[in-house]
This record gives sequence, structure tokens and C-alpha cells, in this order.
Amino acid sequence: MLALRLSRGTHLLVVLRRLLVATASAGVGFLMLCTLGWAMGHPAGSVSRLLWCLVPVAAAVQFAVAVARTDAGTRPRSGLSAVGLGPARLTVLAAVSTAVACTLGSAVALLFFLHLRGDLTGMPFDGEAADLLAAKQALPLGAVLTLLAVVPVLATAATGLSLRRRGRGDESAAEGPAPAPSPAPSPVSVSGPSSSGGSGSGSGVAVAVEDETEQAIEPISVPASLPTAPPAPAGLPWGVAVTAAGLAIETYASRGGGGSALPLPGQFDGSPAGVLAGWSLTAVGLALAGPGITHLCGLLLQALRPGAIRLLAGRTLMAEARRIGRPLGVLCAVLSGTFAASSLYGPGDERPFGPLTGLGAVLVIGCTVATVLTATLEARQVRASTTRSLHRLGAPAALLRTAAALRAAVIVAVFTPLTWSVAALAAVPLTR
Repeated sequence: MLALRLSRGTHLLVVLRRLLVATASAGVGFLMLCTLGWAMGHPAGSVSRLLWCLVPVAAAVQFAVAVARTDAGTRPRSGLSAVGLGPARLTVLAAVSTAVACTLGSAVALLFFLHLRGDLTGMPFDGEAADLLAAKQALPLGAVLTLLAVVPVLATAATGLSLRRRGRGDESAAEGPAPAPSPAPSPVSVSGPSSSGGSGSGSGVAVAVEDETEQAIEPISVPASLPTAPPAPAGLPWGVAVTAAGLAIETYASRGGGGSALPLPGQFDGSPAGVLAGWSLTAVGLALAGPGITHLCGLLLQALRPGAIRLLAGRTLMAEARRIGRPLGVLCAVLSGTFAASSLYGPGDERPFGPLTGLGAVLVIGCTVATVLTATLEARQVRASTTRSLHRLGAPAALLRTAAALRAAVIVAVFTPLTWSVAALAAVPLTR
């Protein structure tokens, strides 16, 4: 109940992001239900089609976690801890909000699916896909509930783990090293002339000067060392190795024409399973290498005697490499896979993809792009205090906008040729 009240009282943009999560959950649930309905009428290849639904599921779960991390209400605060809303309780509330949004989307997907089958009436499109979805056969209730519960359960668990890990990191960063105790200032005593009549006034002057000295002299904490650049993410070598291994497996598997086939949705019939396994490894490698590539972009901006703008943009990219690097790597993998798939068809193909394949592609690309934008918004929220400090120091707004534009330009300039290169290399085994 508290999670629902917090959702009602949040900002409009937060509610809009929750609705986008519900929409993504509805799309994935509808895709899996349609695949189940098709499998009931066409059992051949049904398992492989259900397995390919895992890609939209992963994209939707990643987007749900990114939205939960962006919500400002999930960040621990000292005032909330006093009333029992510590980091653990806030994590539970965020997980419950994610579960509610995903469950709402799954319910909408079930309603649309039943209307298309003709089991429910009252909509203009009732029974439009009765033949494709095996309307004459009874739906297995257990399978329907299991498929609809996949996205809510996975998104809730991933949200809880992600926010719990972030809460522990915030607590360890907030504690920090204990400052060294500063020596107390020695009191200064001033005494008046030593005479029997002026002894009282002399002691009063001494006490007054001593108090004023103690108030004027305050301990100043000096940092032990200057702040250093954030360390580079450790996943870049592993990401490069996994990407190279995936491309090598694709090339090796494409040489042998035989072998087990795992058909892709649409017209990707007879693709060797080794090629598809290599493609998956390439995507995982790009996701691992994303933070390291983003960190290198920050280093590239600071090369060759940087000015204030390049230094600010580079240090910001280095600090945000872990936060926005992985979504960028996933987006690079998704776009490279899309380009590689589209290169398999000539200009004479009228409908290369079926409706379910198109829906899955739209879900994966849309959720991935939305995840990148949401991670960028989270990074902006994290550096809000730094931005306010720069404004108080007199930094013009044009400088901050120029630094943001420079960061975006460097990321596009680095990730665009990388995406095109991986797409070209991944398409070579499939076009043979």
C-alpha cells in the first residue's frame, strides 16, 4: 500500500517511466503468449521460438532495473531512516513498484491475447488471429501463468539485487576514512597589572580574550591527498576477448554446412547453432567492454593539453563509465545484430520478417534505447550536486552544455564505427 501511495504522489515523469515499463512488460508477455498459441497449432520448432523470446525478456528486465534506479525515492536519506525507511526498506518498495508495473503489463497482454483469440468479446479486433493462435484448442493455464510471470519475477529480483548493491556502495562511500583529530589550540592569557586593586579586572580580561581566541581558531580539515581520477573498469580485456571468441566461433561454425540448426524467427531457416552461439558471445563481449570503452573515451577527451571544457567532459565520462557504459555496450550489440540481420535480405524481399519477429525487434531496440536514456538521466541526477557547485563558483551554463555536447559527440564517434565493424564481421558467416 505504501508503494502505491508513493507511486501516486511522484512526479509525472516518474509515472511515465513506470508506464513505459508496464508497456514493455505487456509487449513481452503478448509476444510469449502469441508464441505459445502458434506452438499449439504448429508444434514443429516451437521450443526454439520460445527460446528466442528470452532476448526481449532480457531487454525489458534491464529497462525495468534502470527505471527503478532512476527513481529519486529509492535513494537512502537520513530523515527516512528515522521512521524505519532505511536502505533495505526502500529497496523493497522499489521492487514492489516494479512488480506492480510489470504485473499490470502482463494483465493487459493477457486481455489483448484473449481478444485476438476470440475468447473475449467487446473489441473491434475480436477473433482476428483465431487461426494463428489455435483458438479451437484450450489454453494450458499453467503455461499461460508461467509465461506471464517471467517478466515480473525477473524484473523484481533484478531490481532488488541492483538497488541493494547500490545501497551498500553508498554506505561504504559515505563512511569514508575517519579524519585525524586536530590539536586543540593553546589558550592565550592576558593579565593586567599586578596590583591588589586591579586583580579582578585583570582576570576578567584574561577569560574574555581566551574565549574569543577559542572561537576564532577553528580546526581546518585538509585532505591528505588530492582527488585522483576514477579507476578504469576491469571488464575491457574480457569484453574484447569474448567478442573475438564469438566472431571466431561464428566463422568456424559457418564453414561446416551440416550440424544442428536453430532457426531464427522470420526467414533465418537452417542457421547453424554454432553461428548463433557465436553471435550471442559477441553481444555479451560488447556489453562487458562497454564501460571500458566509455572510460577510454574520457581519456581521449583529456589528451593533448586539454582545456576546461575537455577536462570537465573527460572526467565526467570517466566517472560515469560504469553507469552508462554497459547500456551503451548492449545498445551497440543490439544495433550490430540488427544491421547484420538486415544485410541478409536483398532489395526484392517484400516482407522479410513476420509480425512476431517485428514485434520482438521493436521491443528489443526500444527497451535498449530507453535504457540508455534512463541511465543517462540517472548519471545526471548523481552529478547534480557537482553541477550546483559549479554554478555557485560562477561557471556559465554554456560551458556545461558544451561539455555535455562534447561527451555525446565523442561517444557517437567511437561507438558508431565499432557497431558497424562488428555488424559487418557478424554478417559474413551468415551470408555464405
